[in-house]
Formats: sequence, C-alpha cells, structure tokens
Amino acid sequence: MSIQQTSQPLSRFKNPVVVFSKNYLPLARITLKRAVVLLVTERAEALEFGTTQQWEVRSPSLVLQVSEHIRLVSGHRERHWKVPSVTRREVFRRDQHRCQYCGSPKQLTLDHVIPRSKGGPHSWDNVVTACAPCNSAKGDRLLPTANLTLKTKPKAPMHPVMAFAEQFWTEHPPD
Repeated sequence: MSIQQTSQPLSRFKNPVVVFSKNYLPLARITLKRAVVLLVTERAEALEFGTTQQWEVRSPSLVLQVSEHIRLVSGHRERHWKVPSVTRREVFRRDQHRCQYCGSPKQLTLDHVIPRSKGGPHSWDNVVTACAPCNSAKGDRLLPTANLTLKTKPKAPMHPVMAFAEQFWTEHPPD
C-alpha cells in the first residue's frame, strides 16, 4: 500500500476513487474531493485491497487517509431499474448510430431481424439499426435468404451499475 503526497494540492482532488455499494458492487468513479466528503460525514469507509493507493488529505484539525476504493456504509435499498422501452432513440444509442449490417452511419432506420410479418416481436432481441439501402435490400426476408449478417447480436441494454461493475472487474480482476 502506498501513500501518495503531491505538491499540487488542487490537482490531487481530481484523482478518481471507486465507490462500492454496501454489498461491494462497484457503483461509480468519483473525485477525491467527493470521497473526502463521504468519509468525513461517515457515509463511507475506506477499503483496502492488496495494491490500494491512498492519498493523505490534511486540514487544520484533521489528517485523513483516503483510499482509492471506498464503500458506502448507509444508503437506500438498491434501486429498481427498468429496461427502457424499445424506441428509435434507444436502439440507435445501443447500436452506436451504425448500421448493424454494413456499419454505415447514414440514412439510419430500424429493422426487425425476424420481420413482423413472419411473427417477429418488437423487442430488444429483434430490432436493430439499419441504413436505408441495407433495410430495403433485406426487405421482408430472413437474414440467410437476404444474404446479410449482423455485426453484433442485438440485446437489451444493461443496467448502468452492472455495466460499470463489469468494466471494473474486467480492468481489476480479483487476485
């Protein structure tokens, strides 16, 4: 564990600190300044992993060791998150404003992978972003008969906290 002191006191407050929920689920990255507030008000506690970095923050009456990982000790129950409705805006956002057949960012429309006329639902797993030329080339056919393939498999958006947790544990695998 290392304690870091910098000669630039204001830049130190921009260091990122990862906040965990009461059940150790990584929630977000916050600034060191916000972490100090949570620690001083006793709404969070420092976590120490094997290679945790710490910063020393001083005031006239207090010297505080701030870890790069903190855990909330109080808080509300986990919020319920509802999967957003399948809308044009949300599908474009999920597909990063790119055609899922050719990758073009122009003339975007929505396409049902299994056409509605063939019993395909209007759901996250069946709706993709397509450019107008690819959409009209596919028409009312299934992918194999239209000779098209998807760049990515369509799926419902992930809870923002779960997405952050997945990214965090990918970057920081447990020892």
